[in-house]
Amino acid sequence: MVKSKHKLLKVFIYIVAALAVIAIIIGYYIRTTVFKPLELTEIAYIYIEPSTKYDEVAAQIKEKVDLPSDKVFEMIAERMNYPQSIKSGRYAIKDGMTMPKIIRMLRSGNQTAVKLTFNNMRTKENLAGRISNQLMVDSLALLTALKDEKKVEELGFDTNTVVAMFIPNTYEVYWDTSVDKLLTRMQKEYNTFWNESRKAKAKQIGLTPLEVSTLASIVEEEATYSDEYSTVAGLYLNRLKRGQRLEADPTVKFAVGDFSLRRILYKHLEVESPYNTYRNDGLPPGPIRVPSIKGIDATLSPQDHKYLFMVAKDDLSGRHNFSTTHAEHLRNARKYQRALNERRIYK
Repeated sequence: MVKSKHKLLKVFIYIVAALAVIAIIIGYYIRTTVFKPLELTEIAYIYIEPSTKYDEVAAQIKEKVDLPSDKVFEMIAERMNYPQSIKSGRYAIKDGMTMPKIIRMLRSGNQTAVKLTFNNMRTKENLAGRISNQLMVDSLALLTALKDEKKVEELGFDTNTVVAMFIPNTYEVYWDTSVDKLLTRMQKEYNTFWNESRKAKAKQIGLTPLEVSTLASIVEEEATYSDEYSTVAGLYLNRLKRGQRLEADPTVKFAVGDFSLRRILYKHLEVESPYNTYRNDGLPPGPIRVPSIKGIDATLSPQDHKYLFMVAKDDLSGRHNFSTTHAEHLRNARKYQRALNERRIYK
């Protein structure tokens, strides 16, 4: 009887020991697999559209991240009910994250915002394309919205001025944001940008905020160097005050649809367009590009001078000669034309 009890005790000890070993092995496996921190040299971004299936998400993760175990990842995902809880967005998988943490992030929709930028945009097409390269937004859908008279009117613009609503800056925007939400966000940023101080400056120079954006767009197209912005702005304002046509070459390029033109010929000056400031008085109906903050602020603080004319310097540096008389302007213009001829630049 005693021997039997002793034997049972030994069996019990062996069983407990075996279970302890198994527990240790399982614990070690869990620690080194399930909760093993990822080792990444850079952030891996996962992009999930509303139509993306779980298998596609898993494949994308496996392609971009060296998981401790693909099978264990899928087991955890199933256990956490992720295949039935997929949310669209842009997600950042970072160094040190574990598989459960990745799945919790994806399941909760805790996405990482995109730093949206758009600089040096000349047309709606350029703008829509640039934005669609950074967000899930379809460029055609955005372009259609920008050309929709009713939609842009609700935002406080028209189809000619709506590009002024996009103030070039860096914005944190969710990758899967809709066209409508994006436009509402840009409207809010525009209203914030045009604070009381800027509105007061616009009033002081006799322009509305939209007219400032339009003039700033011409100034930026005309001046290669930003230190000339305020001088060029002052020149155009002098012309507007005198009732002179702006006669701005960039508006002709916009009207013709060719910004690469080096020489503006008489045939270009005759183009029928409300944007041709050689044929129409005052400002064109809207910006000829998306003006930058620097261009807008320079236009709001124009240089006080008496210049009425400008022409590119004959060294083709991109800088300008400014003048107060037409005779002086003609002399400068002839130098520039001669420089173009010498370099065989005919268009």
